[in-house]
Order: sequence, then structure tokens, then C-alpha cells
Amino acid sequence: MNHKWTTHSWRKYPAQQMPAYADREALDVAESELRRMPPLVFAGEARALQGHLGRVAFGQAFLLQGGDCAESFAEFSAVKIRDTFRVILQMAVVLAYAGSLPVVKMGRIAGQFAKPRSSDIETRNGQSLPSYRGDIINGYEFTPEARQPDPQRMLKAYHQSAATLNLLRAFAHGGYADLHRVHGWNLEFVEGDATSKKYRALADRIDDALRFMAACGVSSETAAALRETEFYTSHEALLLPYEEALTRIDSLTGDHYDTSAHFLWLGARTCQIDHAHVEYLRGIKNPIGIKCAPDLKRDDLLRLIAILNPQNIPGRLTLIARMGHEKVAAYLPPLVRAVKSEGHTVVWASDPMHGNTITAASGYKTRRFDHILSEVKSFFAVHKAEGTHAGGVHFEMTGQNVTECIGGREAITDEDLSSRYHTFCDPRLNAHQALELAFLVADELKAARGVNPVAPVPAAAGE
Repeated sequence: MNHKWTTHSWRKYPAQQMPAYADREALDVAESELRRMPPLVFAGEARALQGHLGRVAFGQAFLLQGGDCAESFAEFSAVKIRDTFRVILQMAVVLAYAGSLPVVKMGRIAGQFAKPRSSDIETRNGQSLPSYRGDIINGYEFTPEARQPDPQRMLKAYHQSAATLNLLRAFAHGGYADLHRVHGWNLEFVEGDATSKKYRALADRIDDALRFMAACGVSSETAAALRETEFYTSHEALLLPYEEALTRIDSLTGDHYDTSAHFLWLGARTCQIDHAHVEYLRGIKNPIGIKCAPDLKRDDLLRLIAILNPQNIPGRLTLIARMGHEKVAAYLPPLVRAVKSEGHTVVWASDPMHGNTITAASGYKTRRFDHILSEVKSFFAVHKAEGTHAGGVHFEMTGQNVTECIGGREAITDEDLSSRYHTFCDPRLNAHQALELAFLVADELKAARGVNPVAPVPAAAGE
């Protein structure tokens, strides 16, 4: 890939996981309209994120990335956005307290509409239709009309993303993220369980620290860091016509940035070195991720790193391991050793969701909480053994009271899945499970850093 890169040079390459639009003229019209739209995010924000991720790469911060499997047009609401945001705030507080580290907060939100599929065709009762690929491409309903890829959906995704970003910025900078509200972030339906009590105990300690700081003259009025937070957006760079149409030249640097999100990642199904998705991503300056599946070969990963980060810029690349709890201990170490031996500076993050999907006896696609936790523990163990940094976690989760993943303190069972199974694609952790997992990850982070807080958070009554 030594030729000159352009925003459209990817079109000369084979492309996996892309929809076949029947009406090329309609696609051209949608792309042209998107090109006229204002950017959703700004180049300076993406550069700031890259700086933060550079610190993660050196073990000076920790990455928390979470959100929906796939955003939905039908379920879009301010309440849903708020609840996901505040669960991420809660998780970040737990991790920051345990590790004595700043936490970089990134949502799978405001653009996570497209999903790769294992098959182009779905068959039900003898009828075969195109697979559902996310609301930005086609509809979930199993009808020929809904499953036809529609380029106008890209415009709806853009406008929903813009509205989501407006609300997220208001939450992040308008007082909602103020640490003095740490108690108020608890979701009502979580109140009363053991994890909630544990969180409240931690929040009490934070309140004590804030009162001490206020006595010393440091408060929300004098320190913006106490009343505001930085929150970044991310999604898989899958639908390349959408990404190209939102690529802009930064007026300060002259570099190209994909303004659809701060951070884009390369999926496990689109990481072919001589294909379109790698070609597109190599030319934009956003920080980017690579999903590392168990079948990713050492040499292929090194070639991808060389193509996507030839200058070895800290924070440019995040390698997101999604191996499965039974495979991570065997397949991750060779990749970690290879990257370390070649001197590449990367962020290593764990996605313990995508390698642990199973089909329950009830027929629902689900994930077991203990499998998710097991993969996280193995991820930390590998990095401890290799002398590298376990830099972050990447979860599919929601602030809603869903029953999609089995286990956790709620002890969700196979029989419970049908009661509140709302996802259109993959099963997500609910707010109970996400917060519980944050405490368990915090234990791993604390052990990895050898941190011992001044006073440990007491266990909730009955634990």
C-alpha cells in the first residue's frame, strides 16, 4: 500500500461485509448530502483522545469503552442515552478509585449502527432474505422491503448521531458529570442490591474527599475537572460510503479526519490487509483500533500495525483482544510478545464479549457473566506475565434493565432471558452487571498496579 491515499482509494479494493445497494443513483445522492453536512466531531477532539490513549499505552491511564451492540432508530431516546452515560460514569469512578488512574471514557454510541454478519443471507421457514446489518443499512423486520439496503438510512443515522452527541456534550460539560453528583448517578432499578450498596460506600468516601478538598479551596467552582468530564464516541468503521462522506480535511493541520466519531475500529471480519477497510483507515488521523480474534496471525498483526501506524505514534493504535475465555491464555501471549519485541507502542484492551457468545437452551443468543469475567482475568494475567500494560476494557452494555446475559449477582438464568430481551443483535450487560463487572475489573487493575487505597471500600452487608 505504497500508493497515494485518497478518501476514495478504498473503492479499488475488495470489501467484505458491505451491503449491495440496488439503486446506485440513490446511494450517490445520499453520499452527496452527507458530504454537505457539518462534522459530528472535531479533529482537535480526536487529537486530544489520541493524547489520552498515548498515556494509556504507557500505563498512565486506563481505557473504558462501552455501549450498545448496535444502536437502534426505534429505541432512540434521551433517557436511554442518559442511562448509558451515567453507568459509564459509575464504572469509571470505580476504576479510577481502585487504580488511582485517570480513566478515558469512550462510548459505543452516536454512530454504532452497522454490524458485520456471519452470513449474507438469513433463512426463516424456507424464506431467504438479506441478513440484518444494522439500522444504518436495512431494517430488522423479516420482510423483503425491510431487508433491502436503503442509502437514506445513512442520513437518519447521521441526524440521530448528531442529536446524541448534543446530549452527551451537555451531560459531560453541563454539570451532570460533576463528581458531587456521584450518589445521584445510581439508577433507580439498581437500588438495594449488593453492588449498589458497595457503590454507595465508595461514593461516601469520594464525598469525604470532596469535602476535604473544598475546605482547601478546591471545588467545582474552582476546578473544571470536578464538574466536567471528557467523553468520546466510537464505532466500527464498517460502512465505508458513510465514513468517506464524513471525512474532512482539518483546517489546522491539513490532515484527513473521519468526523463521524473520535475513534474507529477495524473489525475481526474486515482486517484483510489488501482490502478496502484497511486502505481507508490507513489514511485518516483518528486514533483507531484493531479487533484481535484468536485466528489473527502474528505476522498479519505486525503488518497491520506497520500499515496503520508506520510512525509508531503513541495512542494511534488500540489492539482489542476478543478471544473467548477458553482461548485468550493460549492465543494472546504470542501477539503481545510479537508487538513488544518489535517495539510498537500500542494500547492493549480486552473485549470479553464477542468471543463468549453462546446460544442458550431457550434459543436466545446470550453470554455468561462468569465467562466474561474469566476472559478479563486471563487478559490481565497475560500482561502481567509478559511485562506489558493491560490498558483497557471494551464492553457491550446498556443502562437499561434488560435480561440478555446470564449470571451476575442478579443470577439471571436461561429462563429469565425472554422477560426483557431487547437487543437487535448481540446480548448486552445490564446496569447491574456492568457495575458489578467494574468492581471486579477494579480488583484486577488494583492488583496489576500494586495499588492499595488508603482505606478499602467495605463489603456490603451480607457479602
